[in-house]
Amino acid sequence: MDITRRQVLWASGALGAATLLAACSGDGDSSSGAAGGAGKPRKGGTLRVGALGRASAVTRDPHGTQANESDYLVIALVHDTLTAPGAKDNTAPRLAASWRPSADLKTWRFTLAEGATFHDGSPVTADDVVWSLKRLHGTPAGPSRLPGIKASNIRADGKDTVVIVSDYANAELPLITRLSTFVLKKGTKDKDLGRAPGTGPFKLDWFRSGNARLVRNEHWHGGDVLLDAVEVKIFESPQAMSNALLAGQIDLASNVGAVAARTAEKRKDIQIVRRPDDMAMPIVMRAGDGPFADPKVREALRLAVDRKAMVEQVLSGYGTVGNDILGTGDPAYDAGLPQRARDLAKARSLLKEADFDTSKTYELMTTEDVPGLAESATLFAGQVREAGVKVQVVKQESATFYDKTWLKGDLYTTYWGTNDSVIFLAGRTMLSGAAQNEAGWRSEEFDAAYRKALGAKDEAARAKGLQELQKIEHDSSGYLLWGVAEGIDLAAAPVHGLPKLPGYGRVQLERAWLAR
Repeated sequence: MDITRRQVLWASGALGAATLLAACSGDGDSSSGAAGGAGKPRKGGTLRVGALGRASAVTRDPHGTQANESDYLVIALVHDTLTAPGAKDNTAPRLAASWRPSADLKTWRFTLAEGATFHDGSPVTADDVVWSLKRLHGTPAGPSRLPGIKASNIRADGKDTVVIVSDYANAELPLITRLSTFVLKKGTKDKDLGRAPGTGPFKLDWFRSGNARLVRNEHWHGGDVLLDAVEVKIFESPQAMSNALLAGQIDLASNVGAVAARTAEKRKDIQIVRRPDDMAMPIVMRAGDGPFADPKVREALRLAVDRKAMVEQVLSGYGTVGNDILGTGDPAYDAGLPQRARDLAKARSLLKEADFDTSKTYELMTTEDVPGLAESATLFAGQVREAGVKVQVVKQESATFYDKTWLKGDLYTTYWGTNDSVIFLAGRTMLSGAAQNEAGWRSEEFDAAYRKALGAKDEAARAKGLQELQKIEHDSSGYLLWGVAEGIDLAAAPVHGLPKLPGYGRVQLERAWLAR
């Protein structure tokens, strides 16, 4: 098994890399294939993958904001993070083979995988990792620095050990290294990012306008990679990507959405791979200032939404109703909190109490980055109008959205594809001062509950801290989480071994294989 929050309580040593990597690769419930007769996994073949994106939003920076699914797929196959989502527990090894904390849970030592090399054959060192993490901290508007960690508190100890010191006790620190901690060679120049060697299971062969070809890394530290190559083709719409799959032009339509799944349900030659609790799709209401700063106004909007209708219409039923707490895939998610239901009378009353100006029209900014996002904005606007709030939906291109709206706007849609941890998303998006605090929400009470949960040294104290944190989030944050979408991939019959993990886990294609 991999080292998880539970194992932190007894972690005086570290598990071996072989055991950890076996846990990371998973078996059975971590993959999907056509029913019956697939046989033993085999090497060979090229997997043609379709992924959403726009040529105008292409980025090659692993530490930048990847608005395109296609960019994230390529980066995640070429570059390794320190840890990754796991099949059995939520944190598994990747470039780091093992880790262990100090007694006070502030200092963590990560040991790199034995024999890990870059694609040019040079060994990966702790200096490379430290340089990469410090670069991540210094990247403007990137996937964000690690919460509670200063760049000056990241250092190398020898060639294969990275030491990270948190500002406060943090039993979940390995969890926060799952996202965006992609490792580059020390000193890599920005102009060379497109061809920079990675450490991942695939090496870049070529890249053109968002399309790419990757070939197997024969020397990957994580074990055998089964596919000869992965070809990534960029699509601007789920429909175009789905049509390409049905026409045999690609083998896998990645994260294609619910509408495409409905279309493919009667096709026996197409597999529908479903990932529960995969993507949170909240509406952000700016809490720091502006027209939605009053908690009564935010509560009114939450009560104006018909969540069940949103799930049925936007997600075609491929999802679940949300309750304004991110991280619904976490076993620690508090399903016992009162489920918000639509109450238009109460919503109108709260708006009146807050002296909210219902004569104005408020813009709701959205994109078409993922299936259903723009549709959710349109349906939301229609529903809240029944409470007296006039909303105009404005669609933006990805590049414009992330430059002008994200982290700044009063009302906008967002999405999070790593939805398996309450504490992970709390630290990323709601902690005061967090680089990705999307709503500009600050709560000393919430911050205290967050640190209480992180610093707990027994499960009862941790559970209590997480319950407190979720109640505060439920009652007063800047998020309106109406629903959580299932992740949907469509695959041709010969495709096997696809991951069913959320977020970064869903792009781990090293164990995928073709039965032809």
